Amino acid sequence: MPNLYRDTTEHAVATPALDVDVRADVVVVGGGFTGLSTALHLAEAGARVVLLEAEEPGWGASGRNGGQVNAGLKHDPDVIERDFGTDLGRRMIALSGGAPEFVFALIRRHDIACEARQNGTLRAAIRAKHAALINMSIEQLSRRGAPVELLEGAALERATGTGRYVAAMWDRRGGDLNPLSFARGLAQAAVRAGAAVHGGTRALGLVRQGDAWNVRTAAGTVTAAHVVLATNGYTDDLWPALRRSIVPVFGAIAATAVLPPDIARTIMPSRAVLYESSAITVYYRVDASGRLLMGGRGPMREIDSSSAIPHLLAYARRLWPALGDTAWTHAWGGRLAMTQDQYPHIHEPAHGVIACLGYNGRGVAMATILGAQIATRILDPASEFDMPVTTMKTIAMHSLWPLAVRAVIARGRMSDFLGL
Repeated sequence: MPNLYRDTTEHAVATPALDVDVRADVVVVGGGFTGLSTALHLAEAGARVVLLEAEEPGWGASGRNGGQVNAGLKHDPDVIERDFGTDLGRRMIALSGGAPEFVFALIRRHDIACEARQNGTLRAAIRAKHAALINMSIEQLSRRGAPVELLEGAALERATGTGRYVAAMWDRRGGDLNPLSFARGLAQAAVRAGAAVHGGTRALGLVRQGDAWNVRTAAGTVTAAHVVLATNGYTDDLWPALRRSIVPVFGAIAATAVLPPDIARTIMPSRAVLYESSAITVYYRVDASGRLLMGGRGPMREIDSSSAIPHLLAYARRLWPALGDTAWTHAWGGRLAMTQDQYPHIHEPAHGVIACLGYNGRGVAMATILGAQIATRILDPASEFDMPVTTMKTIAMHSLWPLAVRAVIARGRMSDFLGL
């Protein structure tokens, strides 16, 4: 059972491995949304940029996620302004709120074929406790002019095709896409703009040499004044403290065969995407071909069979009994990067080095727009990020993260079961 996106995505642009020594203005390590967006925006501005990807563009979480393009950050606007002050807080809210439109505009500008749809996102509550939190979010976002609304009762059931939820926030800024096609489209656009994108090229060493940085690979080197570290959940020890500043978490997704039209019409008729407001979230959507994609937490490893996530398949049948014995044809997973404070992290640990990671499940929109901000920062050092630049902090007892994540998931599932 392979990754659905690999069976249905657009062809990849050629990204040959680096096998020579080169010089550039900027070397980007990581070929996900952050790195590809950074490379594209730098190249469009005329910078010489080299991107190094250990596998191929979109290989990691950027090509394996649920395809949801969500607006905003994990925290509500009032919390963001409390944490970072009015000025930066408002900029963070505006940046994250506008991130989906930035993505869709980028897709239109580069004519990227990735099944992009801006049908909105639904944050849905099963219990009154979470419905109260959703109402709080709606109030705060509406006060700032965001196009959000409350759905309840029959209207919510019409939108989702299930009576499971008591309330939901419909945010019309969001939508969905095929994430691997989007990543490959960004790679193609970056190459077209003049960036050198090298797949199969793992960065093995990073050292300062005079006024530049030297990145060593198996068969070549890149010397550049600026380095961007954009490796998210697959961060290794190229910059050792970086790996220990985030917690990798595995997501798992299963997809059905193309649903018969009479069943497809009854599942998420709104064609918005949905994620549940709960301790352990479940998220899903019906894609442009009429397949149901169900995602959530699975085993703490990558999966290649729907038998690894029977709870998600059973839950789908609970939501929509008409699914019956519908075949699940694809199953896959990948590693996301979570941060302790649930904000994306931007670091400048040394002169000429920028690291950006930790999107906490909101990487499609946030990684793409922050890639553009990284490019602006490099091109104009006087510019400021619309997100905080923080000191890199390692997580205590980081080596125990698999045990800790399993414990958090187990506690969250019990909390959801008990309605706490």
